[in-house]
Amino acid sequence: LQLVESGGGLVQAGGSLRLTCTASGARLDYFAIAWFREAPGKEREGLSCSNSNDSKRDYADSVRGRFTISRDNAKSTVDLQITSAKVEDAAVYYCAAAPVCPADISSANLFLFGGWGPGTRVTVPS
Repeated sequence: LQLVESGGGLVQAGGSLRLTCTASGARLDYFAIAWFREAPGKEREGLSCSNSNDSKRDYADSVRGRFTISRDNAKSTVDLQITSAKVEDAAVYYCAAAPVCPADISSANLFLFGGWGPGTRVTVPS
């Protein structure tokens, strides 16, 4: 499974942006897909996870209520909708795959995920 992120760019504080993770090489409905981000000088942070049939969605406290994960297995895409953007949301965003979502995405073991894409950068000017 290979994943590629897209949709990053500049968003003003309070604004919205939609990121897309596009899968190829395997059926997306075999995998849980999670979104992560990495800001300069910080560790990669788990944000949200959708299990294979989208019956469970988990969010980190830092983004719950502002970010929404959704997937379309027929189109092999998993989106992350960012709303009410904050300056601290600026980072490179990544998606990755695992057999199942972890119990807590915010403390996920990154080594359990694979198919990492190159990332897409989100900039939120102060």
